Amino acid sequence: MYVIIVGCGRVGASAAATLSRQGHEVCVIDRSTTSFRLLPRNFAGTKLNGMAYDRSLLVRADIERADGFVAVTAGDNTNIVAARIAKEVYRVPDVVARIYDPQRADIYRRFGITTFAPTAWSAGKIVEFLTSQRLEREVTFGNGEVELLSAWVPAHLIGKPVSDLAAPGEIAVALIVRKGRAVIPVSGTKFEEEDQVHVAVHQTAVGKFQKMMGWAS
Repeated sequence: MYVIIVGCGRVGASAAATLSRQGHEVCVIDRSTTSFRLLPRNFAGTKLNGMAYDRSLLVRADIERADGFVAVTAGDNTNIVAARIAKEVYRVPDVVARIYDPQRADIYRRFGITTFAPTAWSAGKIVEFLTSQRLEREVTFGNGEVELLSAWVPAHLIGKPVSDLAAPGEIAVALIVRKGRAVIPVSGTKFEEEDQVHVAVHQTAVGKFQKMMGWAS
């Protein structure tokens, strides 16, 4: 997944670092180069200096291929303009903007932009929003009856036993990728933060799996 984050304050830098650590491609934009000091030294993403709504800069950031866009500068106007450009001009699928004014936030939700108040979402919540519901279909078996699916473990399953994501004959956890290493779960194995889970799912149980992951109502 490729994510552009505008605003390298505490929340933006933390979200960028987490996404990069998970193996995602990240580009961070900020008008102040000193803000990039909040990123870890081993940050593997791209850093661009400039205004969040500068279209030429967004093109340099390769926004046309972005899967997610996060606007977390200190100003509502900047976040709103940048988010609308990402959503309406470049059709970025997932756009998130931090909005301090709740009345304006309600308006921009109608444009398909996910908005949040500064006190409501942490960097972890932003990461979860961008990475959850991203179901990768890796391979099918037989005549397509069973698929091997992978996804990042959502927050509500962290600390829970792997057996919570299983249904006999329908859903079975095959392995977990944890900090770059593959782990075959045993009885008592629990999910940890930033786990990527690979699950064998019968074609008739995909909906059930999505509900267990918290993606479907």
